[in-house]
Amino acid sequence: MVAATLERQDPLSPDAHSDAARWYLLQSRPNQVERAEENLVRQGYTTFLPRYSVHRVRRGRRTQVETALFPNYLFIRLSRWSDNWYPLRSTRGVSRLVTFGADPLPVPDSLIEAIRERIEQGQVEPVFKPGERVELIDGPFCGLEAIFAAQHDEERVVLLIEMLHRQLRVTTPIGSIRKSG
Repeated sequence: MVAATLERQDPLSPDAHSDAARWYLLQSRPNQVERAEENLVRQGYTTFLPRYSVHRVRRGRRTQVETALFPNYLFIRLSRWSDNWYPLRSTRGVSRLVTFGADPLPVPDSLIEAIRERIEQGQVEPVFKPGERVELIDGPFCGLEAIFAAQHDEERVVLLIEMLHRQLRVTTPIGSIRKSG
């Protein structure tokens, strides 16, 4: 009866008794994802920090910079039973291992490969493009339409809102807008 239970286990289950290395998700401290990656690699861990190129204006010049696809998150490859997980908690830049309940949930290898392929092919695009019409779904301007102007940082955007026959620039969290449909 025990053998039948083991055969029915989900292969992605953290309780699976396989010693094969799998990918897990780590959350870094705010704005320290590169520091976390550097320190983990120095300790001998295999990491994957998906990055993509984006154009930014700095000092009046348009430059191309690399930015993290998932700000403050990176992937780490660990074996459930043979790797030492304890140093992760005290590694500079690392906040925590992402868990569901008490156990970390492995990320499928196919998802990591799909992310790598999309980055290599240059298929990573921002969600909103300058000039695109958006609708505010939260906050004091809820229900108003606006024009997406720019991405301010990882969590905030700049919008143009028509009010009193003037265009106002408003900075708001990216989670409070959606594409106007």
